[in-house]
Amino acid sequence: MLSTHPAQLQNSGHQYLPLTDTSVKNLSPNQELLPLTAKVNSSDCLEIGGCDVTKLVEEFGSPLYILDEVTLRTACRQYREALARYYPGESLVLYASKAWSCLAVCAIAASEGLGIDVVSGGELYTALKSGVDADKIYFHGNNKSTAELEQGIESGCTIVVDNWLELRNLAELAQAAQPTRIAIRLTPGIECHTHEYIRTGHLDSKFGFDPNSLDEVFAFISQKPNLNCISLHAHIGSQIFESQPHKDLAGVLVDYLTKASHYDLSISELNVGGGLGIRYTESDDPPSIDTWVQGVCEAMVSACKRQQLPLPKLLCEPGRSLIGPTCVTAYTLGSRKVVPQIRTYVAVDGGMSDNPRPITYQSLYRVVVANRMSAPLTETLTIAGKHCESGDVLIKEATLPKTEPGDIFVIMSTGAYNYSMASNYNRLPRPAAVLVREGEAHLILQRETYQDVIRQDRLPKFLTP
Repeated sequence: MLSTHPAQLQNSGHQYLPLTDTSVKNLSPNQELLPLTAKVNSSDCLEIGGCDVTKLVEEFGSPLYILDEVTLRTACRQYREALARYYPGESLVLYASKAWSCLAVCAIAASEGLGIDVVSGGELYTALKSGVDADKIYFHGNNKSTAELEQGIESGCTIVVDNWLELRNLAELAQAAQPTRIAIRLTPGIECHTHEYIRTGHLDSKFGFDPNSLDEVFAFISQKPNLNCISLHAHIGSQIFESQPHKDLAGVLVDYLTKASHYDLSISELNVGGGLGIRYTESDDPPSIDTWVQGVCEAMVSACKRQQLPLPKLLCEPGRSLIGPTCVTAYTLGSRKVVPQIRTYVAVDGGMSDNPRPITYQSLYRVVVANRMSAPLTETLTIAGKHCESGDVLIKEATLPKTEPGDIFVIMSTGAYNYSMASNYNRLPRPAAVLVREGEAHLILQRETYQDVIRQDRLPKFLTP
């Protein structure tokens, strides 16, 4: 059962710190259930970034994504500062923007000194429009179109090559006068305990070159002066709590860097990807950002020393652990259905169209009733969405106060893969998003309208009324 009383949240680690409390910088956001600025105000309502969540819903409607700027900036700084502290060489943090790609989020990451990892032409376009320097953009993807490869070349970003088709296409498209920067993604053959759909490092994966083909890959690149291979990349998965797989990955990459050195390539970077997990429920216990970075850095230094190699530039690509804990989603409660001796359903005004992760990954979340944070816990409820799917259930068996239609439910840790995977299923408009800071809310994503939903529809003339 999932408990929601504020005291129980405090016991599980969250401290409801006021916005002005400088000790937030000492908390690792990925270990927290709520954003760092969350607190309960004198009206017994949840506040985030100095803004009363119930008043945000009154102003902007619901469902509503609420993004806390302090939490996002804190996570960015912890990654960047930990790399500077533990790694003697050069380093760069890349925000894996597939977790939430929009102008405001990319701009904040860039303002904190981060680069951006993109996986499509649309994400590349967003990063560039948000003001990110192309030198700090890395373009991933396992099936980039010719148009996307041309877009990447024109932008000047680094293209992460995933397979032979891309490599050969780039060799034809790139200009010798201005060689295209590329990185090679390889499958490291490292297993980790996470959901099958988000485990990418094992050999049976759609991503990356097979390690056995790397000699052939390096030999091919060495004959192409229009390709400037600067980096090796590997990623082992997502929502990972184990430390050892990422330490092992550092050693694997250094071994492949040694192999590349025989082909006179200018590889100067190693990218360990991302994957650090976050806390969705009390039982989740991920390592802190600082601990994760320290382990990776020490493993990289040790591996380079063992192979007698100079330290490469070290890159990492956090996504979920940067953006996931920064956001909550607010809903308005509607109908109730009691199934005697089985369960009680309550429905909110969103669901799988704004958060598809429960129905897709069986993901678990936590919830509070934002307008009565200290009310006694008296009900066990299953929180359903409003979509025409029996599986549209956000949380099963949540322990909550007595609820009424119009209550504001807040589901935590919804920054990663909620907006980015949102849809118009059942033709629901996608929600708005606000950035909160110092008691002010700034609209960063406007709520879609019904007109937006049908904007791309076309009626043939013979069907026109």
